[in-house]
Amino acid sequence: MAARLTDDDRAALTGALRGEIRFDEPMARHTTLRLGGPVDAYVEPADIADAQALARLCSARGIVWRPLGAGSNLLVRDGGLRGVGVSTRALRGLRREGDSGVVVVEAGVSTGKLLSAATGWELGGVEFLGGVPGSVGGGIWMNAGTYLGEFKDVLTEVASVTPAGELRRRAHAECGFAYRHSDLPPDELIVEGTLQLRPRPRADIDAEVRSLRDRRRAREPHGVANAGSIFKNPPGDFAGRLIEAAGLKGLSIGGCQVSPAHANWLVNTGDGSAAELLELIARVHDEVQARFGVDLQLEVKVVGDG
Repeated sequence: MAARLTDDDRAALTGALRGEIRFDEPMARHTTLRLGGPVDAYVEPADIADAQALARLCSARGIVWRPLGAGSNLLVRDGGLRGVGVSTRALRGLRREGDSGVVVVEAGVSTGKLLSAATGWELGGVEFLGGVPGSVGGGIWMNAGTYLGEFKDVLTEVASVTPAGELRRRAHAECGFAYRHSDLPPDELIVEGTLQLRPRPRADIDAEVRSLRDRRRAREPHGVANAGSIFKNPPGDFAGRLIEAAGLKGLSIGGCQVSPAHANWLVNTGDGSAAELLELIARVHDEVQARFGVDLQLEVKVVGDG
């Protein structure tokens, strides 16, 4: 277990960085599940150089740092996080390289903003982001996508800050992308992605995105805190189908529930805890494995102290 920040650590962070810092910040405020205990220090670096300075400071003082993304695919345990949780919320650069299809986007840009910008430029390739929550950085790290495509289909390069404060650039082939996975190191902070998009009429983009969003609205729950799909789809099947076939749709533990609308969405109905959701996840996993012999793998990332 990582050590808590000392008073000297907190003073060093305050004095060295230009971005926002909040100490003992509840992570429930920064995850779409609305769950999670406090992080010792929640930091939003002002820019990439500030993120590099933060990494160097943490390395020099032996402070654990944890990239957080936008919290849309994150389950933080009730004991919270030790060390520094790093948000890329302030990294919002987004530009097109001349009249080409090359787009450079910083990690804190929302997936919706990236899609909107590409549509305005009449560039196709990121239609798969329609209705997908979160930030570009988190989406790159987990290779987010839908049946229309994934980040790996358009990424040519990823830039990240290493724990030593170096800016590392990796070509697509070095990133190890697979279904809802990459080999990008979890202790590096993704700060920028370079995409290769293609010309496409705006009307065609709008039509495809509208169809995707309509499909998602019809199948997914609304009005409850969630992280989207909890489990990855196993090869040749769907996690939601297996969970429903096991008779688990609507199952509740405390304030957490297998959604009656979509069985692969395990949601916080309003007063749940991370411990309850983890118990529900374990129950669903074990029931599906016992009934069908399928070992469901988590899509959501679980971090923090119990």
